[in-house]
Amino acid sequence: MAMIEVGFERQNFYPLKRKSALLLKLIAVVFAVLLFCEFLIYYLAIFQCNWPEVKTTAYDGEQASHEPVLKAMFLADTHLLGEFLGHWLDKLRREWQMERAFQTALWLLQPEVVFILGDVFDEGKWSTPEAWADDVERFQKMFRHPSHVQLKVVAGNHDIGFHYEMNTYKVERFEKVFSSERLFSWKGINFVMVNSVALNGDAEAELIEVSHRLNCSREGRRLLWWLQPRLVLSGHTHSACEVHHGGRVPEFSVPSFSWRNRNNPSFIMGSITPTDYALSKCYLPREDVVLVIYCGAVGFLVVLTLSHLGLLASPFLSGLNLLRKRKTR
Repeated sequence: MAMIEVGFERQNFYPLKRKSALLLKLIAVVFAVLLFCEFLIYYLAIFQCNWPEVKTTAYDGEQASHEPVLKAMFLADTHLLGEFLGHWLDKLRREWQMERAFQTALWLLQPEVVFILGDVFDEGKWSTPEAWADDVERFQKMFRHPSHVQLKVVAGNHDIGFHYEMNTYKVERFEKVFSSERLFSWKGINFVMVNSVALNGDAEAELIEVSHRLNCSREGRRLLWWLQPRLVLSGHTHSACEVHHGGRVPEFSVPSFSWRNRNNPSFIMGSITPTDYALSKCYLPREDVVLVIYCGAVGFLVVLTLSHLGLLASPFLSGLNLLRKRKTR
């Protein structure tokens, strides 16, 4: 009777052991895929980015002096989803992607200043006070940064509306969070921050004031005449393009930072001195690559499960049996 009981226990033990082994394998595969797709892939992509080289020596007659280099990141069109148009899954996926990309870039690249060129929020132009507060809280969590890193944000049409739909309340609400600073100077470099509303002609007086502060005011109606920039960086288009104004002033459009607007988001890295600059683009992980990895992992898990259940022959065992048949011949 005792022998019968022992045999029965052994028969129950082996199926249980096989199930435990299968469960451990499934957990290991799921954990590895999640770790790679949600964390490591951002390090792999951004690790390939390097700050562009720029001349650091300026000559004043016969005397040479070394100019400090400012490392600046430029990103645009984050479009944090609001309460009306944003599905919770869409919010979770795209905002996690931007948070991981931004935090990884801060850690690997160590920029000194980060500029976000408009359309921080998707529904800022019509969001309620409660929704606005929630959006701001999520933004501050996603784009948290150490105190030695400057974060400068420019208003876009989705943040406060175009000139025909904006009002004082929306502008003040935005500036209360992100400051109303228009002229930012660091290491001898001047940055003028102009939002899309100003480009529609409603901020002419303010632009003239900034141009006087830069000591480059001139007669005329064009923005370039007022400010005399050597480089223009803009957002809004969600894509990268290059335009030369008057054949001498280059304008670079910064692509969207979010998977919601681009399959291959990116940002611009700038090494800037008072007399020169160099730009390069840093690409983030592609959304379709991540989806392919997840689909491949699901397929592998299905094959692994069926193989353990005996519903699908293991490729290794099939190959081994084929070799045995050839040897017997």
